[in-house]
Amino acid sequence: MMLLQTLSTDGNMVVDSLAMMEPGKGDIGLLDLMIKGGYMMIPLYALFVLAIFIFVEKIITLRKASKSPKYLMDQIKILVQGGQVEKAKILCQQEQTPVANMIAKGLERIGSPLKNIEVAIENVGKIEIYKLEKNLNLMATVSGAAPMIGFLGTVAGMIRAFIGVAQEEGMVSPKLLSTGIYEAMITTATGLVVGIIAYLGYNYLVTQVSKLVHNMEYTSIEFMDILQEK
Repeated sequence: MMLLQTLSTDGNMVVDSLAMMEPGKGDIGLLDLMIKGGYMMIPLYALFVLAIFIFVEKIITLRKASKSPKYLMDQIKILVQGGQVEKAKILCQQEQTPVANMIAKGLERIGSPLKNIEVAIENVGKIEIYKLEKNLNLMATVSGAAPMIGFLGTVAGMIRAFIGVAQEEGMVSPKLLSTGIYEAMITTATGLVVGIIAYLGYNYLVTQVSKLVHNMEYTSIEFMDILQEK
């Protein structure tokens, strides 16, 4: 009798396994995976949207900030050496870029000692750099927080899965256990994806800001040279 029960149980398990192997039965869409991740997916979605928003906003800001024409300093040099300081100020006001704002502040201080002019330009430069770097730290926070939230969701999901297993009476279905585990792992995968995207975006933005800051420093030095030649 025991032998027949064992064979019957084994036969049912084989049938279940074959049914799970049928093509199309185990296919799960992306939307289903996103829904089955649990409530911890909500902060991950929020972090993803935040990272994309910051990235797009900073890209637009950096593009506007780097639009200063290459011939700007040549025109400034001609106007300053010709005594047309007011025209040089108007030219900088028309540009409205970090470089132009720094040069405009230097033009306003013409007549003061060169040291005072240099300090004024540096102060404006610090303000412009702060504007360029705004929200970059938040982007870095997203890149670090998303994977940790994903791991937390996985741990919580695993706990729920094993609690469900403990509450089952008799033989535990492998399908029940595996379903709980893969649903828990979804949050880890999502957290890693969000974290990687935010990390790559952060490093790209930092590189672009560094290039722009270098250009600002070079331009300020060039402007001080123009004043010394005057």
